[in-house]
Amino acid sequence: MSIATFSRIAGAENLSGSPLIDADLADFLDILQLLIREPSVVGAEDSFFRVLRRELEEVGARVQYYQGVLVAQGPRPYDLILSAHIDRHGLLCTGPNEFQYAAFIASNRCDLTGDSVSEQMMYNIGDRFAGQRVQAHLPYAGTYLGQAAITRSYVCPQRHNLIFELNGLEFLQPGTPISFLDRLKIENGFLSAQLDNVLSVAMLVHLFRKGFRGTCLFTAQEEAGRSWRYALEWFKRQHLTTQKLIVVDTSPFPCTPTATAQQLVLRRKDASGEFAGGITDELQNRCNDLGITTMFKDAYIESQNVDRCKPLSLGRTELGRLAAATCGEINGTTLQIPTTGYHTAEETASLESVAAAIRLLSTYL
Repeated sequence: MSIATFSRIAGAENLSGSPLIDADLADFLDILQLLIREPSVVGAEDSFFRVLRRELEEVGARVQYYQGVLVAQGPRPYDLILSAHIDRHGLLCTGPNEFQYAAFIASNRCDLTGDSVSEQMMYNIGDRFAGQRVQAHLPYAGTYLGQAAITRSYVCPQRHNLIFELNGLEFLQPGTPISFLDRLKIENGFLSAQLDNVLSVAMLVHLFRKGFRGTCLFTAQEEAGRSWRYALEWFKRQHLTTQKLIVVDTSPFPCTPTATAQQLVLRRKDASGEFAGGITDELQNRCNDLGITTMFKDAYIESQNVDRCKPLSLGRTELGRLAAATCGEINGTTLQIPTTGYHTAEETASLESVAAAIRLLSTYL
């Protein structure tokens, strides 16, 4: 039984104080449930791009596929441009029975500067994967090759990457991607899975189903620090600049109380520089009008750093890299959903935050 069907049979009941699962949210959850099951390991996103293209073309979007970016457009493509990255963390076979975190393999290091949130969190999550089931698939076709369980994971100090030991995929050849076996779970007003960043992708698909008329960029290899390059190439092809690009993403918090203290997370800057003030203020004002609670992640991190010996990074986002590379000619703001369990298969977000993001984005229809 689908989540949507269950929700309607259940009378859209209130789940422990979270918003009602109405028809709109139920339709979104059906899309999310579908996309979560599709593998999209960093650097091996081709098969996911094909699934995504099918879903978008079915609702009438004009879709073009370039290297590293799928572009979906409605009848008024330049009214608003949204972006979300499609890659998710996973493993890559790098030698005989050798498996590494795909985002941080040697070939991806040129775009990683050490101050991204992903890189800093790698050392905190290195031992969380024991018992996690994974599945291997062909790099381009996505054809299923087999399953295994992670028996051990640890950070190798020489290779500065997570190393995984598996119990059943010894036959794989180097270059084979391996995704976490993932299913959507909904319980007590929260949903959990490997949400970053299929959650944002599903939201943008849902917007097109509701009649969105602008442009959405779906980028690859964000976790390897490369997605901004693919987005920039598209802007150059179009001879286009903008101050109204909205990048939809998730934002990690250490515990549920801090994550649920607000419904949505905004930013005025990251480690690369300032975001566009106009669109940032516009998002905040729309949230205020809708009664949606927000916080600014950069201000939150700076307040946390006052009493820390080792400061937390503001992070380097896709938007910040774009703005820095173009001296601010391409800029905008970010809209983030607060989560816990970041970069695991149990990353968790509240249904209240998800519903708030959908309500906010729907004001742009």
